Amino acid sequence: MHNVPLETVKVLVIGPGGREHAIVRSLLADPNVSEVHAAPGNAGISKLVPTHAIDANDTDAVAALAAKLSVDLVVVGPEAPLAAGVSDAVRAAGIPVFGPSKDAAQLEASKAFAKEVMAEAGVPTAMARVAANAEEAADALDVFGAPYVVKDDGLAAGKGVVVTNDRDEALAHAQSCFDAGGTVVIEEFLDGPEVSVFVVCDGRNTVALSPAQDFKRIFDNDEGPNTGGMGAYTPLDWAPEGLVQEVLDRVAQPTVNQMAHRGTPFVGVLFVGLALTSRGTRVIEFNVRFGDPETQAVLARLQTPLGGLLMAAAKGELDKVQPLRWSKDSAVAVVVAAENYPGAPRTGDRIRGLKKVDALDGVHVIHAGTKLDGDGHVVSAGGRVLAVVALGTDLVEARERAYDGVELVQLDGSQFRTDIGRKAARGQIKVAAPGAPAGSKAKA
Repeated sequence: MHNVPLETVKVLVIGPGGREHAIVRSLLADPNVSEVHAAPGNAGISKLVPTHAIDANDTDAVAALAAKLSVDLVVVGPEAPLAAGVSDAVRAAGIPVFGPSKDAAQLEASKAFAKEVMAEAGVPTAMARVAANAEEAADALDVFGAPYVVKDDGLAAGKGVVVTNDRDEALAHAQSCFDAGGTVVIEEFLDGPEVSVFVVCDGRNTVALSPAQDFKRIFDNDEGPNTGGMGAYTPLDWAPEGLVQEVLDRVAQPTVNQMAHRGTPFVGVLFVGLALTSRGTRVIEFNVRFGDPETQAVLARLQTPLGGLLMAAAKGELDKVQPLRWSKDSAVAVVVAAENYPGAPRTGDRIRGLKKVDALDGVHVIHAGTKLDGDGHVVSAGGRVLAVVALGTDLVEARERAYDGVELVQLDGSQFRTDIGRKAARGQIKVAAPGAPAGSKAKA
């Protein structure tokens, strides 16, 4: 008897960023993935696979490209194409797609919708109010007190949130959202460390990936304005035992069940942003795609072939998937951002040293905001330019390797945080056991 090879799949990855580069890299490592294409991709992705210059948010263009390439699976990376309905167009063309429908993507596209679904599903989250004008906003701020948390209700790429002790600043952010024709969600502040858990969903079943922690603020010690994320690490040795199971049982599965009940089944990644508070685990927010830059660190450790996992989700067959396999190593991703990010970033600068970084042991570069200039040189083309990702036997070694790599990147005016994973590496993160006095440590 000959061994019959497993079905091989041809995959199209939609999106231009670091998350998509990490996904492409993992798909290429899957022996059952025969071919990978990306649209529009970036300079790093284009060195690995054919790229196609289309608008990722153009639903018809994406569906037409998928049909033309005769792909077996489309993986949609960013939130904007999902909110635009790209998955629906691809599904209508009869092609399996990993990524929620436009209706299901409301879990990220509307904070108010997400709160409604969480309430119906009994998911533990921050108390919140939706405000449509200054009077409602002021009322909600006074109910919850400082620190004030004000979120733009629409898609804001991780930047539409203001957390402040200054009531005037909170009101001003709310007003700027109203002036733009939007509404805001005002919430109680959640204490405790934050955790990101990606849950792969097929509409019925859920499979969690290894938790990660990311760093949102631009400067060390969580100072300065919010960004899309300046770095991440995984696994979290300090996380309470049973955290992942708790997230599946209390958050992800009830949400997936509720979405199916509503007639909008959720297929794709449910990104669960959590705070491990003194009152227990609370959901901060949902996103409907792999988080960036956590994906870069998480996928660096995943040993289960990614193509098979995403295909199983797209086909509603996650219940047939074996338990996921993970490297014992720790992974750290450090983002190198352009000058002036998260404001209007400086772009078009040559990036040097990337081959030297890739030559380091256990280190690789993931491109985000990059493109090739007319001479074929890699230049900056966005705010978060690239991430240096490193594996190490523990967090200390992984951090050391990542920062050795960052030092080799030459980009005029670039900036990065020096403290990604530092507190965890020093054993300085404490989780209060629910009901325990602050300062006591839960079993890690």
